[in-house]
Amino acid sequence: MANNWNIPSELEKEVRERDKVCVYCGVEFTPAKVSKRSAASWEHIINDAKIITIENIALCCCGCNASKGQKQLSVWLQTKYCKERGINPKSVAIIIKQAIANGQ
Repeated sequence: MANNWNIPSELEKEVRERDKVCVYCGVEFTPAKVSKRSAASWEHIINDAKIITIENIALCCCGCNASKGQKQLSVWLQTKYCKERGINPKSVAIIIKQAIANGQ
């Protein structure tokens, strides 16, 4: 059984166990009714909805997800949004560091 984003339940469970905070800015997730900005959202690290793997699916806050949009990871990390928040290749979660190492 997959969720609304077509992520199989076993993969969803693995990602939720791995990503307890935003993989980009490290903020603790809040319920959407508390703050939409810091609520968890599904992220395709490589912007391709067909790549549904543990290496490409992550949880990030809605703020980072909205800012990244369709930008390539390496491009997004250079934006004002990331600079203002101290988000850089050294500060991100291991899953993102691996994507950077693989040329994203």
